[in-house]
Amino acid sequence: MPTATPPRRLGRVLALLALAQLIYALDLNIVFVALPEIGADLGFPGQTRQLVVSVYVVFAGGFLLFGGRAADLLGRRRVFVAALALYAVSSLAGGLAGDPALIIIARAVQGLGGALLLPATLSLINTLFEEGPRRNRALAVWGGAGASGLTIGALLGGMLTEHFGWPAVFFVNVPVAGIAALVALLIIPRDPARAARRRFDLPGTLTVTGGATLLVFGLVEGPELGWGSPLILGAFALSVALLAVFALIESRSADPVMPFRLFGNPNLTVGMTVTFVFMATFGVLPYFLTMLMQGVHGYSALETGMAFLVPSLAIAAGTQLGERLTARLGTRATLLLGFGVGAVGTVVTAFGFDAGAGYGSLVPGLVVGGVGQGIVWTGMWIAAATGTAAHEQGVANGIASTTLNIGNAIGLAVFTVLADLGTEGRTGEALRTATADGQAFVVLLTAAGMVVGLLVTLGLRRRRATVAEERPEPVAVG
Repeated sequence: MPTATPPRRLGRVLALLALAQLIYALDLNIVFVALPEIGADLGFPGQTRQLVVSVYVVFAGGFLLFGGRAADLLGRRRVFVAALALYAVSSLAGGLAGDPALIIIARAVQGLGGALLLPATLSLINTLFEEGPRRNRALAVWGGAGASGLTIGALLGGMLTEHFGWPAVFFVNVPVAGIAALVALLIIPRDPARAARRRFDLPGTLTVTGGATLLVFGLVEGPELGWGSPLILGAFALSVALLAVFALIESRSADPVMPFRLFGNPNLTVGMTVTFVFMATFGVLPYFLTMLMQGVHGYSALETGMAFLVPSLAIAAGTQLGERLTARLGTRATLLLGFGVGAVGTVVTAFGFDAGAGYGSLVPGLVVGGVGQGIVWTGMWIAAATGTAAHEQGVANGIASTTLNIGNAIGLAVFTVLADLGTEGRTGEALRTATADGQAFVVLLTAAGMVVGLLVTLGLRRRRATVAEERPEPVAVG
């Protein structure tokens, strides 16, 4: 049952949770624009620059199940505040880093903070707001902050890098996360006392984290070291072994980090699959847009960031439209529409990936695709949150969030390799053309992936919205 909290206070809590989600989403993409400067300043060679992005995603994805269980067992407010504090400290360390190893460690710790923050935030929403129109509206507000953050990160990263240098993309988190943690102690309701003591599934957490980390390591480093390298083959083999052990542990554990019975809820099963597809397709587009603008067209960091204003606004509009569509059409139809619109917009965007094309050729696709992206973002979280008991919202959200982050890591690693296939041995104008062509190809592949997401969504049951659901009461923010 949702906690009885005055509506005005709920509005302030929702605003804080949306801010926390914005922080999380910004950190996924804020370093994209700064990567060239980070690489030049700290000496990152070629493909390994992607580790600055991937290590965050890998650690966040690997520990999300643990974070979800921590929220259920230790208390959602406690974990939420601890996560923000961890963000602030690790961001300070990242801005002060003077070599590749230190910045990678700082990003890994940021990922741990994200693994605690995301499921705690979602759990607070799903327990403070009752299932139905109120929760859907709250998820739309929260989702608008998160989905927009995926592209606002590039805008903010460009502005900060241009005027203050790459360390600023880390330092910006320190005051924001710190103040948010203090405010949370004042306005989020205290965690209820726990009547029974339960334990963490540490073996399960370690095996799934190790397996996911090694999988993405192999995908990222394969192009540099060679796919036949003993290190890469060993990483893949050990990843498979660890994930198999994880499945065995979970099937026998009395209190698993990922209870398999939760997959009996079709909303969660489809929702987690959709989150994977979403981040493996929509979620990788900002990276390739950044590489097109900087590597092909020669945009500055600030110009690149400004170019993301258009998709940011489109995504924000799409998240709010997604909530309204869910009320009227149901989650299934909303996701189908979102994936369809997103795929069409992404195909149109691909035609703007040309060495001789200007920014204007990208705009129509970015607008249409951004609206579709926002619709899917809201719809998929509504699906994943439906039908799960309040005391297991943390782990359910951890499951869906895990697939979100792993989808991004795998999608980015695979599509980066495919985009570079035709560039070897080319220089000058030929390299610019080949780079743009390779990126256009993978953008079309992401559109095909969105069609896969549409097909997955068919697994949701049709549901007719009731009259009450068509007129949800608004949630005051502020």
